[in-house]
Amino acid sequence: MDFFNTSTYQYFLLSGFSGLESSHKVISILFCALYIIALVGNSIIIVVIRVEPSLHTPMYFFLSMLAASDLGLCATTLPTLLGLFWFNVREINFDGCLVQMFFIHVFSLMESGILLSMAFDRYMAISNPLRYNAILTNTAIAKIGVGLLLRAVAVILPGPFLIKRLKFCEANVLSHSYCLHPDIIKLSCSDHRINSIYGLIIILITFGVDSALILLSYLKILITVLGIASRVEQHKALNTCVSHICAVLLVYVPMLGVSIIHRFGKHVPSVVHIIMGYVYLLVPPVLNPVVYCIKTQEIRTRILGNLMKS
Repeated sequence: MDFFNTSTYQYFLLSGFSGLESSHKVISILFCALYIIALVGNSIIIVVIRVEPSLHTPMYFFLSMLAASDLGLCATTLPTLLGLFWFNVREINFDGCLVQMFFIHVFSLMESGILLSMAFDRYMAISNPLRYNAILTNTAIAKIGVGLLLRAVAVILPGPFLIKRLKFCEANVLSHSYCLHPDIIKLSCSDHRINSIYGLIIILITFGVDSALILLSYLKILITVLGIASRVEQHKALNTCVSHICAVLLVYVPMLGVSIIHRFGKHVPSVVHIIMGYVYLLVPPVLNPVVYCIKTQEIRTRILGNLMKS
């Protein structure tokens, strides 16, 4: 078998839906609709929060960060997806693939960190409302945002360099229309245990820790809410968390599914890998704006008010 190092291994081949190549243009209509919903929905949330002074609160600042990370995910994957489905452009440069992989994982990790920050925001608002504004100042929120970005970049940055040390064989077909770390390393013909261990460690110390802390925050919130005598106040407090809980599930359930399939689903049909990959990247950006517009009265009121004025 022929081997290639990164100096001679110039490109990967992206994959759509195997066996349905003739229908790719039709399938692309669905993807275009989803991307339009994601791009428009998240942009509206950012603009509404930006122009409405009454929404300049910690909860909405974190929501605008979440919308921005969703936009980043869409912008990162949209070019290769549309190139494949519209123009059958399957080749992607090796370095270009690594760059796309880097940004996909950075924005995904940013989402996880923002969801953790939003859980802390809800905990402070419900459990310690008197100190809420004193702790979550605009400066503190800005520092949290920068810290989340630096964390994501720092833990993902070694990934491309670890991949560059691998050797690849003639098989160069990826499972998706974009580049993911586990999808790339499984094409390697050299020992990629270090890469696999690195990926597992990253998942455990980021998504794993974030999800555990989110769960802990909600346990504390639940304890606080159960201590409130009034049923009306209990319902009001919990209702402020519904949108965030939905966002957490929309991010973590697909992410967990993709991770499990990539690591343990070697005999799972390829179409399952493909569908889960698109669910992982498209469901959160598409449904997060829908959930927050439906469940958050302030945003819904501002959007409807602006539509009535226009």
